[in-house]
Amino acid sequence: MYLLAWMIIGAVVGWGSGRVFQGNGYGPFMDILMGVGGAVVGGLLMRSAGYGGTVITALVAMVGAVLVTMLAAYVNGRRVYARQL
Repeated sequence: MYLLAWMIIGAVVGWGSGRVFQGNGYGPFMDILMGVGGAVVGGLLMRSAGYGGTVITALVAMVGAVLVTMLAAYVNGRRVYARQL
């Protein structure tokens, strides 16, 4: 059950953090996949460290998804920009 929750959180957060970057990137599908990967790794690390709470593992899954997506974007040369309304 945790794995499915981490995957959903990672997909949403990976897509959202990928939308913050501009430039030639990997695209929304790869941002989602990187977010899912980061969330699953972050969640598994927290579970193996002994933290079993849903809220704590979900927060770490979010942080993991953002970090993996941001790292890949910076390596690829994409920049953060503010959206104008």
